[in-house]
Amino acid sequence: MAYQTKILAFAGSLRRDSWNKKLVRIAVDGARAAGAAVTVIDLKELPLPVFDEDLEKSEGLHSNARKLKDLMLAHDGFLISSPEYNSSISAALKNAIDWASRPVQGEKSLECFDGKVAGLMAASPGALGGLRGLVTVRSILGNIKVIVLPDQVAVTKAHEAFDEGGKLKDAKQQAAVEGIGARVAQVCVKLRG
Repeated sequence: MAYQTKILAFAGSLRRDSWNKKLVRIAVDGARAAGAAVTVIDLKELPLPVFDEDLEKSEGLHSNARKLKDLMLAHDGFLISSPEYNSSISAALKNAIDWASRPVQGEKSLECFDGKVAGLMAASPGALGGLRGLVTVRSILGNIKVIVLPDQVAVTKAHEAFDEGGKLKDAKQQAAVEGIGARVAQVCVKLRG
């Protein structure tokens, strides 16, 4: 029996009607079509305090950070759609990464990131579609041992880009985002299978 890769998908946005939540679901469709088992999470459902080493020292790893780490450990790759806030990434995404990166006794350093495969995308109402924020996400993940695929999509004018069903109006963009999901699944199978 062939190995079925497991991918964790989420957006770096907390907003209920987030364009990035819609975008990551398109990549999820591509990953599932390529045979992956995909778990979609909403960071809003795993609220975390702003990372503070004093808080960590007094209370330990936050319970939602532990849940996030466990999900990351159980998956081979990530699909991440990152909103761009002031030319960078959202505080929610950075905070989730910071908490998940914390060392825990019995785990190797950065174990929930090390060797994982990530596909990145962004949607923004701006003219660059979140491209500047993706540079930051790529840099952070690459520095914590994630294999970040070179393919990425930045959807401009996000407020006009989606149809009523949550698909991209531009068929080429739709296919490109689905392709990111499929590519993460394929690379994970090659690396893990």
